[in-house]
Amino acid sequence: MSSDDTLEQLRALASRVHELADRCQRLGEENRSLRQQQEQLMSERSQLIAKNDAVRSRVEAMITRLRSLEQHT
Repeated sequence: MSSDDTLEQLRALASRVHELADRCQRLGEENRSLRQQQEQLMSERSQLIAKNDAVRSRVEAMITRLRSLEQHT
């Protein structure tokens, strides 16, 4: 193997290492972004569950009052 071949292989290897480092950085940024989105969605889900529970309680209270009114008439 000539020194030119070795030098070319080293350049190719350096290029691949650089590509992998770039890919790792992009994946890290994407991972952070996805974690933020997941956190936001979990928070929104929690808020929606709380709202749903509040509405359910109000509807159940209305049904109870309506049944009470029916019994008194």
